[in-house]
Amino acid sequence: MTPPRDLPTRRLAVAPMLDWTDRFYRYFARQLTRRTWLYTEMVTTGALLHGDAARHLRFDPCEHPLALQLGGSEPAALAQCARLATEWGYDEINLNVGCPSERVQSGAFGACLMAEPALVADCLKAMQDVTDRAVTVKHRIGIDTREDYAFVRDFVGTVHQRSGCQVFVVHARNAILKGLSPKENREIPPLKYAYVSRLKADFPQLEILINGGFRTWRDVEAQWPEVDGVMIGREAYHNPWLLAEADPRGWGCPAPAPGRRAVAEAMAAFAERQIAEGAPLKAITRHILGLYHGQPGARQWRRMLSDPARLRSNNPRLILDASDAVELRTAA
Repeated sequence: MTPPRDLPTRRLAVAPMLDWTDRFYRYFARQLTRRTWLYTEMVTTGALLHGDAARHLRFDPCEHPLALQLGGSEPAALAQCARLATEWGYDEINLNVGCPSERVQSGAFGACLMAEPALVADCLKAMQDVTDRAVTVKHRIGIDTREDYAFVRDFVGTVHQRSGCQVFVVHARNAILKGLSPKENREIPPLKYAYVSRLKADFPQLEILINGGFRTWRDVEAQWPEVDGVMIGREAYHNPWLLAEADPRGWGCPAPAPGRRAVAEAMAAFAERQIAEGAPLKAITRHILGLYHGQPGARQWRRMLSDPARLRSNNPRLILDASDAVELRTAA
């Protein structure tokens, strides 16, 4: 599978989110924006090399530009996975050096790798040696009590110098490896956007993206003069219509969908195809509950699409019925 080579800049991206950014969500996001970069959930090297690789790697061609995020710390295993990603047609391969969960730490990867920049560089270099796709890294600004700017500056400098990596996605918080849950690690350590701006100033030749806490277009656009791109996380999931403004604001291109109803129709048609292949309707509807976020009738939309009795029929018409209910209420 060969991806399109006229890839847009990484001006905006949707963050990799475990249990959320699966192929069903990504297809939904593509109905709202054509140019925003999308990332898979983190996939461990073990899951790809010893599990059902096709289940993790399958995607619809409309999902380009698309990055596969890998979790691992063994250069040889990561190289094997980079080959797979290339064969499947991904546009980018991203190494997770930011996840703080204890389960990830027990596998010696994720945020704890920030303490080993030489190993991170070796991992990236091993992947670069087997692919012509961009190999990138996503990391925090520090770990535990290492909160000084010099720590993240030296990490980026070492990784770039030893591997040649050109793209760094920086979650602008520290990762607390012991004592905080992954959810708390997304909320408690303070955001330090200035650290990421300094990285761009210190490494102007690198492509630097910032991640962490972005909820409005005002927040996003305030960062564009400072860094190369912004990565949005949970706001893009809970309030997905935010992405409908991405193409006009970020690239000066028209939005792909004229309205929420058009997106609902596209998702109903998609659901019909996926159900025919064995997917349950609820695997798709759970990702689109935020489509009418903030609109009259949003609660009814969510209620209908999460009703176990309605979902049991596995009929994609439910999406259109729920949209009809909202649209009729709006028109009344």
